[in-house]
Amino acid sequence: MAIDSDELRGRLDRATAHLDPPYAVVDLTAFDANALALAGLASGKPVRLASKSVRSRELIGRALRRPGWRGVMAFTLPEAIWLVRAGVSDDVLVAYPTAHRAALAELTSDAELAAAVTLMVDGTDQLDLVDAVRGPDRRPELRVCLDLDASWRPLGGRVHVGVRRSPVHSAAAAGALAATVAGRAGFRLVGLMAYEAQIAGLGDAPPGQAVVGTAIRLAQRGSYRELLSRRSAAVAAVREHADLEFVNGGGTGSVAATSADPAVTEVTAGSGLYGPTLFDAYRAWRPTPAAYFACAVVRRPAPGLATVLGGGWIASGPAAASRLPRPVLPAGLKLLGAEGAGEVQTPLAGPAAATLRVGDRVWFRHAKAGELCEHVNELHLVEGDTVVATVPTYRGEGHAFL
Repeated sequence: MAIDSDELRGRLDRATAHLDPPYAVVDLTAFDANALALAGLASGKPVRLASKSVRSRELIGRALRRPGWRGVMAFTLPEAIWLVRAGVSDDVLVAYPTAHRAALAELTSDAELAAAVTLMVDGTDQLDLVDAVRGPDRRPELRVCLDLDASWRPLGGRVHVGVRRSPVHSAAAAGALAATVAGRAGFRLVGLMAYEAQIAGLGDAPPGQAVVGTAIRLAQRGSYRELLSRRSAAVAAVREHADLEFVNGGGTGSVAATSADPAVTEVTAGSGLYGPTLFDAYRAWRPTPAAYFACAVVRRPAPGLATVLGGGWIASGPAAASRLPRPVLPAGLKLLGAEGAGEVQTPLAGPAAATLRVGDRVWFRHAKAGELCEHVNELHLVEGDTVVATVPTYRGEGHAFL
């Protein structure tokens, strides 16, 4: 969707004229449009919300109230417990294995909590850790999901395309682990997840890199074809030992493609609600930018430069320019290669820099979604040119789960 940068800047400036930077906003019109679009891309399969990408209870709840959205994928067990106890959801899948003993002790002492939270495992050592916290004879039955590694390993495994996640890669390995889990007292195998990060989390049209983009698309097509077959076989192998409630896959970057896999019963999305800059590099679907943060101009070191206070809100992942925040309003600003985005100051160049005065706001977009919320205690929710609500982030509620 084309955005008139002058109109957008005017709206955001008017809405937040009473605020002192730095602060963050979420444009609710864009947020709701993205939620609707993602549900549509899922073609009738439920979308599980990735809380890591939102990190605000109110906005998680807002998305879950929309048609097509169901359940949460949390990133830690303490977070999952908090979301359940707060009434955000009674269906929370923990995306990663946990070694948090205090949270496991809490989970295993509460039958209602155990019924609402599903643990992720990819080996028996994680089951052993749970048993060491509280044995199966002293706890409610725990829900378990198997993490199937979705990376692509062509050329007989000599090449690895994707992230390093679960050791469970083959259908046979998934079946063997499922048999083990099914035979362990105190656990119930209810799900299987396979997150294809090399498809869902990797933009296939990086700006100014046509050759790289072509290579990425070729790899993604090959990976998708291989995963269709392997995931289906893994699901069949696991179903020999357990009656699965769900098979989860995908992310914002592959909602439509993953939903088309007959083996998948639900998809996950979250980043697409905020629309960070990494998703500008996708061809299939690009969310409307909804989340922004503002910094104040505090000095003019030279006629063609303007410096804002702060701005160095760097995203996780490989140390590269793609992880830097991007100054987007006013249009025509750029970071300096020698300094980038700094913790205490960020100098900006470009045609628009000459027009900025001390006290003006510069609006940035973060490279990733929920990580923006680690820098602010609250999000100001904007409709039109008005802040209609201010809601806390996880940080604002006193939580730093990772």
